[in-house]
Amino acid sequence: MRSDAVMEPGGDLTLRSLRTLLATAIALFGFHTPAHSASFEPAVFLENNCARCHNDEEWRGGWSLGGVDLHQPLTYQEIWEKVVRKLRHRQMPPIGAKKPRPNESAYTAMIDYLESSIDRAVADAPNPGRTESLRRLNRTEYENAIRDLLALDIDATALLPHDESGHGFDNVNVGDLSPALLDRYVSAAQKIARLAVGITHNKIDSHVVRVKADVTQEAHIPGLPIGTRGGVLIPFTFSRDGQYDIRVWLMRDRNEAVEGLHEPHELEIILDRQAVATFTINPPEDVRDYSQVDKHLNVRMSVTAGPHDLGVTFPKRQSSLLETARQPLQAHFNMHRHPRLTPAVFQVSITGPYAAEGITDTPSRRQIFVSYPSRVGEEDASAREILAVLMRRAYRRPVADSDVEGLMGFFREGRSGGSFDAGIERALSALLVSSEFLFRVEMDPAEAPPGSIYRVSDIELASRLSFFLWSSIPDDKLLDAAVSGELSQPANLAKQVRRMLNDARSYNLVSNFAGQWLHLRKLEGWRPDARLFPDVDDNLRQAFRTETELLIEYVLKQDKSVLELLDADYTFLNERLAKHYGISGVYGSHFRRVTLESDRTRGGILRHGSILAVTSYATRTSPVIRGKWVLDNVFGAPPEPPPPDVPTLDENIVSASLPIKERLAQHQSRPECASCHKTIDPIGFALENFDAVGRWRDFEEGAPVYVSGSLPDGSRFDGVGGLEAALLRRPELFAQTLTEKLLTFALGRGVAYYDAPAVRKILRDAEGDGYRFSSLILGIVESAPFQMRRAR
Repeated sequence: MRSDAVMEPGGDLTLRSLRTLLATAIALFGFHTPAHSASFEPAVFLENNCARCHNDEEWRGGWSLGGVDLHQPLTYQEIWEKVVRKLRHRQMPPIGAKKPRPNESAYTAMIDYLESSIDRAVADAPNPGRTESLRRLNRTEYENAIRDLLALDIDATALLPHDESGHGFDNVNVGDLSPALLDRYVSAAQKIARLAVGITHNKIDSHVVRVKADVTQEAHIPGLPIGTRGGVLIPFTFSRDGQYDIRVWLMRDRNEAVEGLHEPHELEIILDRQAVATFTINPPEDVRDYSQVDKHLNVRMSVTAGPHDLGVTFPKRQSSLLETARQPLQAHFNMHRHPRLTPAVFQVSITGPYAAEGITDTPSRRQIFVSYPSRVGEEDASAREILAVLMRRAYRRPVADSDVEGLMGFFREGRSGGSFDAGIERALSALLVSSEFLFRVEMDPAEAPPGSIYRVSDIELASRLSFFLWSSIPDDKLLDAAVSGELSQPANLAKQVRRMLNDARSYNLVSNFAGQWLHLRKLEGWRPDARLFPDVDDNLRQAFRTETELLIEYVLKQDKSVLELLDADYTFLNERLAKHYGISGVYGSHFRRVTLESDRTRGGILRHGSILAVTSYATRTSPVIRGKWVLDNVFGAPPEPPPPDVPTLDENIVSASLPIKERLAQHQSRPECASCHKTIDPIGFALENFDAVGRWRDFEEGAPVYVSGSLPDGSRFDGVGGLEAALLRRPELFAQTLTEKLLTFALGRGVAYYDAPAVRKILRDAEGDGYRFSSLILGIVESAPFQMRRAR
């Protein structure tokens, strides 16, 4: 082999050395120039378009092609994968480089050349990466696991602290369990076990549910009976049969006056859609004292143990339409800008049980007590059977008699001071703080040499699959397939994936995965300036999120192409959201699929209020945040983080009355900012037809909105429609971005360069199926990173 085939570190990548390298590669690995590009010369392409990039003053990334040895494709795979990524997104060479950019056929030929070369080189030695050996259930997974293990719905946000995110998802940085966090898990386990078994130990509990201050209660609340308005619907699990006090407080303004109480109103307390009590609320005789207005809103009622829907609401009165030149505000909660028109519920307390009468056959008890002793001598056998079933589901594996015996000690301890049920409760509390329940455990086989690659067991594969698709524990069907050794068989695995996607629990991919991928969780903290945007309330905030979740659920459940997330000619609306968007003919609080006109301003996710809101400031839009969001989550080319020594843009020296394009002109004037903002800002400008709360506009401050944009490949367009069309001209980029996000969520680790061959295979297989959602998911489940692991 020629000695000049290897470049010295830091050396220049000359045309001669490139040709020598590529000739060596052809000899060693059988690389070839694609047949459709017979005249294509990879060495010339790299010399002209890549070799100089690391020396370009506008080029960043901290890496170069110097010292790269194609004799060792696995050793230098990271560098070549970076080159492929830059070429695929047409970021190499940068826009504005002195030499002309390659044409599309040259780009395609070079990408095919490099990708096929790398994929062939790693085919016999795949690197699936390594997931952590111990991964704690995060808050969402814990809540779902309790639901599926005990048939009990809990609010984990009230029991456990927030999980920190890594690589965009909160199931990544979950390897620790501090003493303080362990105390929270112990406390949660005790509460959950007591509620599931139904033992209160003669304790009176009180739960308070508070309605958000910015909820408008002038219209119907979903889930409450038709013909009512306002109030709150509370799904609640009552611990035992007995008497419970329900107490209601009304919303007050800063002067302690009940808002909207100008005449008598009726209030109803409803249990499972049946009225329990009706009250009349009268304005006080002394308008300075509202302290007694809601003192009588209290009822004690008999309730059976288990889950119920408790509602507090007002019968809706007839009203005439307001005739105004402009659409009246929909938000009513601020006493000065948009006061309430009628009274509203502030909080509801549930206290009990009083005179506890026993325990009804609740869903939780049916799930737990698969056996029940008829006499004392049968208690140990029944307890063993109960605990064996619970442990198998909770530990996600078969359990031995020795495993069960460990919990039997807790059962006997609880039984000695109480009943059989008390013993099961004590054992259940211990199970819920067991490391095998709280942690997902993947240990290297004892015989696996360090650094070797091995397939995970069927038991581990079952947990990977269920936590990916459901964010929860495997069900009995999945676990049975794993125990029998049939799960890893390709046909059986595909069958299980399809079954799980058709299960209601796959909504996790919508609420949990998409909520983090698209930043929908940030809506909870979204508070635009009330002076500039007075018609924003929590009703609109929740409608934004529901619209996006329903679109993703529809594409998933109907197994549509994921590209429909970008170019859908329909959306999901209720009356509140339709009015905000200026769409007529939609009435009521329920959401429905609405087909849009050809000149639509709504449709795919780039037109959703949820996305437009979380990518804006409180007072204005932000082309920077929106452009970065698109690059990160749609285009798949996140910009480099800004250098630490670059000061933030001082907007105080720029007139706020100028159009946003001129206000951001400083980005282009600073060399340290220009390289990234020349890519970020033009994408954000394309979304400027939408204001900071997602409404369509053609003018800003009396001037036409600037909506001209471009992608890193130099293609130019106008507006959101042009941006969508530009993205869909190369659909593989969005499909790749979504696949990498799904893979990160599935593995609980960031996607690395060595995952690129697996991602390419997923995309090649899915392309022929039109990038259907199920094709991407099945491709991930069948991939090496999902089914294999590298030993430490």
